[in-house]
Amino acid sequence: MGIEDQMLDLAKRAKAAAREIARAPSAAKNAAIVRVGELLALRREAVAGANEKDLAAARAAGMDAPKLDRLTLSPKVIEAMILACGEVAALPDPAGEIEAMTQRPNGLMVGRMRTPLGVIAMIYESRPNVTVDAAILCLKAGNAVILRGGSEAFHSNAALADILREALTSSGIPADCAQVVPTTDRGAVKALCKLDAYIDVMIPRGGEGLIRAVTAEATMPVLKHFMGVCHAYVDSPVDADQAVAILLNAKAQRPGVCNALECLLVHKDVAETVLPMTAAALGAAGVSFRACERSLPLLGKFATKAEESDYGHEFHDLILAVKVVDSMDEALDHIARYSSNHTEVILTRDHPRAMRFLREADSSMVGINCSTRFNDGGELGLGAEIGISTSKLHAFGPMGLRELTSAKFVVLGNGQVRG
Repeated sequence: MGIEDQMLDLAKRAKAAAREIARAPSAAKNAAIVRVGELLALRREAVAGANEKDLAAARAAGMDAPKLDRLTLSPKVIEAMILACGEVAALPDPAGEIEAMTQRPNGLMVGRMRTPLGVIAMIYESRPNVTVDAAILCLKAGNAVILRGGSEAFHSNAALADILREALTSSGIPADCAQVVPTTDRGAVKALCKLDAYIDVMIPRGGEGLIRAVTAEATMPVLKHFMGVCHAYVDSPVDADQAVAILLNAKAQRPGVCNALECLLVHKDVAETVLPMTAAALGAAGVSFRACERSLPLLGKFATKAEESDYGHEFHDLILAVKVVDSMDEALDHIARYSSNHTEVILTRDHPRAMRFLREADSSMVGINCSTRFNDGGELGLGAEIGISTSKLHAFGPMGLRELTSAKFVVLGNGQVRG
C-alpha cells in the first residue's frame, strides 16, 4: 500500500471514529484518559528506554541542545504527562454545553452549543510529550486525532501510541480515535494535507519551516503560529529588582521554547539602572546580548552590537536582543513591527500605562509584571494544551478543551414559522 492510500485509510478510520467519540459519555472519555495516565506510570521505564533510542540517534546526528531538550522525556516530563491526564479528566467536558440562551420576540429560544471539531490532524516536531497532551485534549473534547510526530521521536511516539490504543480499547472507545502515523515517510504529511474530506482541522507545531510548509499544502483550515518572538518592555517607573528577576526567568529558564523572551525594550529613564542589573543577572546565567548603540555600553562584556536582523528573530538560545526606547509609543511601534503575535509583557509600576499596553499590544497573551513563560495552557488553567495559536480564527492563544470545539446554533421552537 502506497503512502497516499495508507494515509487515506487512516483518515477514513478517524472519520468513522469521530462520530463514536462525539457521542461518547464524559465518563467513558474520562476513564480512557485516566487509564492513559495509569499506563504511563506503569511503563515509564519502557517509555524512557524508547526515548533514549531517539536521543542517542539525535546526539549522533549532532542535534543542538535546545532541540535535544524538547526531545527528552525526562522523569519530570513523564510525571507531568501523568499529572496532565488526571487534570484533563477532571476538567468540565465542553462538548454539548449550551451557551447564552436568549428568547426572540416570536418566542424562539436561541443558543449556541459547543460541538467537537471532528477529526484533527496534529503535525509536530520533537516534543513526544505532545503525543499524549494532544491526544487526551482531543479525546476529552470529543474529537478523533491523527498524530504525526517527527522522525527524530519515532521510537518514543511508537511507545506512547501503544499506551493510547490500550487505554482506549479498555475503556470501550474505538482505538482509531487516537492514531499515531506509523511511518517516518515525509510523504505522509503531504498526503494528510490533501484529505479535507476526512480531516477537519490541521494543527502544525514546530519550527517556522514546518508550519509554513503545512500551511501551504493544506486544503483544510490550519491553526498555527509561525514563531515565538516574545517581547518585554521595561517602563518607567519600575521595580528594578522585580523586573530583573522576571527577565531572568523569561529568558534563561528554558531558552529553546516558544514563550521564551527574545527581545527586551527599556525606557530611557530607567535604562541606566535596569540594564547593568540585567547584564549582571542574565550574564551570570550565560545570556549574551545583541544591543542597540544606547544599550551597548550599559551591558558591558556580555553585549555585542545588534544587527537589524536580530530584531524579530527567534534565537532559541541564551541570546537576547536589547533596545532602549524613548517612550511607550516607540515600544509599541517596535512590537507591532517585529512581534509574531505570541507574547508581550510590560514591567511597570504605573497602572494606567500598564492597562494601555494591555489594550494595544496585539498578541495572544499580554501580561503585566510577569514572565512571558506563562503563555502556556497549563499555567493559564487550561490543563494540557495542544498548542498556541497566533492566528485569530478560530482560536488566539493556548488551545485547551474549549478551543478544540466550535459552537453551533441551536433553536428551540413551539410551532413558529417564518413570515
